[in-house]
Amino acid sequence: MTPPVTRAELDAALAQVRAAPRDDAPVLELTFRPGYGQRLHPPRLSLTAARGVLLEGQAERWPVAPWMRLADGSPDPRIQVSILPRRVMDLVWRDREGTPHPGDTIIADLDMSEANLPAGSLLSVGSATLRVSDVFNDACVKWKVRYGAEAKDWITAPGHPPLRLRGILCEIVADGEVAVGDPIRKGH
Repeated sequence: MTPPVTRAELDAALAQVRAAPRDDAPVLELTFRPGYGQRLHPPRLSLTAARGVLLEGQAERWPVAPWMRLADGSPDPRIQVSILPRRVMDLVWRDREGTPHPGDTIIADLDMSEANLPAGSLLSVGSATLRVSDVFNDACVKWKVRYGAEAKDWITAPGHPPLRLRGILCEIVADGEVAVGDPIRKGH
């Protein structure tokens, strides 16, 4: 078994993580989660405001089992899509055979810091439009179990939350299709 990444390794890589492109970054990978612990990596997904992420008409669990709900009990749209920085994924996900993929909808080499993508920013992804959420992705307990306590603590270490090292959460504001290779562009 591959040992988890250490805090020293994470800290040493921070400058490289922060050097990610600020705009016009291609989608490197897509993930569809049909059920808990399940991951498919299709070349294309549909993104819809009403049903969230779709693959061939089937929705992920967001409409029926979201981890955040609104006061009326409906799924919180601010968590429909997650985008993980590729550089962070490559740092923490060492055992690609024995450890599950992080499960984020989109993997991209993009600077996801608050300075670059403030909450409310619009992103054009394929033919869809996303709005960057104000919900902070703090790396859940599954992240800690899979990638180690130091990988989890690094996300929320002093000065790190504004960097959004665990990526961003987004709301779908205009339906569309996204494919591997499509650019993610700010302000569209």
